Amino acid sequence: MSSEPINTTAIQQFLKLVETTEKTNSREVKMPLQTAKTLATTLGIAMTRIAGNYEDLIRKQASTAPTSTNTSTDEVIKVELDGGNNW
Repeated sequence: MSSEPINTTAIQQFLKLVETTEKTNSREVKMPLQTAKTLATTLGIAMTRIAGNYEDLIRKQASTAPTSTNTSTDEVIKVELDGGNNW
C-alpha cells in the first residue's frame, strides 16, 4: 500500500464550491467536466487508500489475536461453601 500523500485539492475546492453555493441559496452545483473527473479520481484514490488501511488493520489484529491453542491465561478460582456459618 502506498503511503504517499494524496493531493486533496479537488476535494477541498468542491467543499468550498458547495459552501459558496449554499450561502447564495442556489439549488445546484455546476462544475466543468474536467473538474468533476479530477474530483472523482481523487475520491477514488482516497477511498481505496482508506479501504486498504482498514484491511491492513484487520489483518494485523487477526495475526496478534490470541487463539485457544496458544493461550495460557486460564485462572483457577477456588470456592468453598460453608453454609453461611461465617457470614
